[in-house]
Amino acid sequence: MAEIFVSGTEGLEGRVHSVRGPVVDVRFNNAERLPAVYDVIMTQTIDKQKVVLQVAEHLGGKDVRCISLTETLNLQLSAKVVCTGSPIKVPVGDELYGRIINVFGEPVDQMGPLDSKEFRVIRVPPVLDPFNTKDKFGEVLEILETGMKYIDLLYPLVKGSKTGILGGAGCGKSVVILELINNIVKKHSGSCVFAGIGERVREGYDLFQELKESNLLDKVKLVFGQMNETPGCRYECVNTGITLAETLAESNKDVLLFMDNFYRFIQGGQEISTLLGRVPGESGYQPTLASEVNYAEERIRSIPGRGSITSFQAVYVPADDMTDPAVVAIFSNLDNVMALSRDLAQKGFYPAIDALRSASSFLDPLIVGHRHYRLGGTVLTLIAKYNSLKRIVQVVGIDELPKQDQIDFKRGEKILNFMTQPFAVAEPYTGKPGAYLHIEETLEDVEKIVNGAYDKLGSQDFYLIGRAPS
Repeated sequence: MAEIFVSGTEGLEGRVHSVRGPVVDVRFNNAERLPAVYDVIMTQTIDKQKVVLQVAEHLGGKDVRCISLTETLNLQLSAKVVCTGSPIKVPVGDELYGRIINVFGEPVDQMGPLDSKEFRVIRVPPVLDPFNTKDKFGEVLEILETGMKYIDLLYPLVKGSKTGILGGAGCGKSVVILELINNIVKKHSGSCVFAGIGERVREGYDLFQELKESNLLDKVKLVFGQMNETPGCRYECVNTGITLAETLAESNKDVLLFMDNFYRFIQGGQEISTLLGRVPGESGYQPTLASEVNYAEERIRSIPGRGSITSFQAVYVPADDMTDPAVVAIFSNLDNVMALSRDLAQKGFYPAIDALRSASSFLDPLIVGHRHYRLGGTVLTLIAKYNSLKRIVQVVGIDELPKQDQIDFKRGEKILNFMTQPFAVAEPYTGKPGAYLHIEETLEDVEKIVNGAYDKLGSQDFYLIGRAPS
């Protein structure tokens, strides 16, 4: 762990000089003794509500500019501020299992205070170790089974990898993340950290109840920076979540890190950048977009000789534009990219993964085996052919196609239907029990479909089921 340097300003006092929404300027008495950038400063409103400020800039002279991590309602000019002398620190002990904390490490689940003895600073200098794939994934790549046919077949997950689930609003990103948590955490012997970044309070509550009912709560640490909170809070929530995961990995544990939604981290940074008056890039994002994303992503790494961090990141895609600079900055760091399709979601295909816009670094015969690799390639070929023939069939009908094209079209349609499955986390809404398939079961059923064993059945027989019809 990198050594943390404190600024030596603990207890230093100043006064609020100006307040403009979440931007607060503070004036100190001595220009030669100021809090460092990212240090936390505490003050309070006229009705005694705590206000947490984070130093963003030194303005010259005795003034510093801060971003408020809490509401500034009723904060007055000349209110006294006190420096803490360090950046945000959060508790990282085992007492966090089954608890929800905010970006400062304070419990927000109304389950009483935390008895914490170990704290960590959430911002640390980047580690500049030589890159080694064995350090990242281990000597032998270990496949994580998800129980979801589409993912296990075409986008196999490896311990220590980063997986992004990209899609616009309403395409099912959060549901896929919840199903992954439900399926993997049950089978996984390690620990889990969930960072809810700028998403709905309702979704956080639903996740908490789902984990509680599934008896998984004692394996999960949750940190929320929700959409009703300040941009600084949403921005730093990522670092709090990663810090919890890093601490677990350092104690020789394999960690699953779920982040929903990583785009809201960028959005929080964009708001902060605008509030600080920085000139935006051509697309409206902060000029430091790439460095901010890369700083966070590079911290999500396995620790040689110790534990691993396997991350799953839901990423909102603005206006379904996969060329959006924020989206591009994120998926350049990912090992697996699963792009969700609005068209498939509207047709009721769940998970609504667009196979031809998604990719995996691990669909490789040396990793998954030759049979799995061959079946994955055949499935992608059939889906591509189905998509190319679909418009022709809509115009002239399937009977006008050559015989082999008719066979491939029908098999491609069966494959697309078979890749759907009922989710356990959606059972309260659909009334259908969730399906979990082992990788070998998925390969066996897919092999039968592509080899023609089910050619006499209709494609509707494969929609939203677990195993293929016997």
